[in-house]
Amino acid sequence: MEASGRPLKFLLTAGQLSDITFAQEMMTGQSTEAFIGDKGYDSNAFVQWLEQQGIGVVIPPRSCRDNPRDYNAELYKERNLVERFINKIKWFRRIFARFEKLASRYLAFLHWAAALIWLR
Repeated sequence: MEASGRPLKFLLTAGQLSDITFAQEMMTGQSTEAFIGDKGYDSNAFVQWLEQQGIGVVIPPRSCRDNPRDYNAELYKERNLVERFINKIKWFRRIFARFEKLASRYLAFLHWAAALIWLR
């Protein structure tokens, strides 16, 4: 997602998979100053990979951490752009109701909806 809340890339995964599963793949090739994610992205390996790439980490620590990592709470507020984008794609009934049964068609419709959002 870019700074104004418009999507840059989609990766369709199974619903039962964790967000962190494909996070590194999604970030590969992206140039950004910071990665802003929720607690689902709080993984030592992923945080270390981000730091090696020179990307700032803005991920609140999970409550089970013994030594919680500091994060920029003000910058984390920008994560609302992700939630607002999810709300925007829910305007498209075919997406939230999952009318498309084939992943390729669902992803194509998701790209179409994103293009409409980009054009607004």
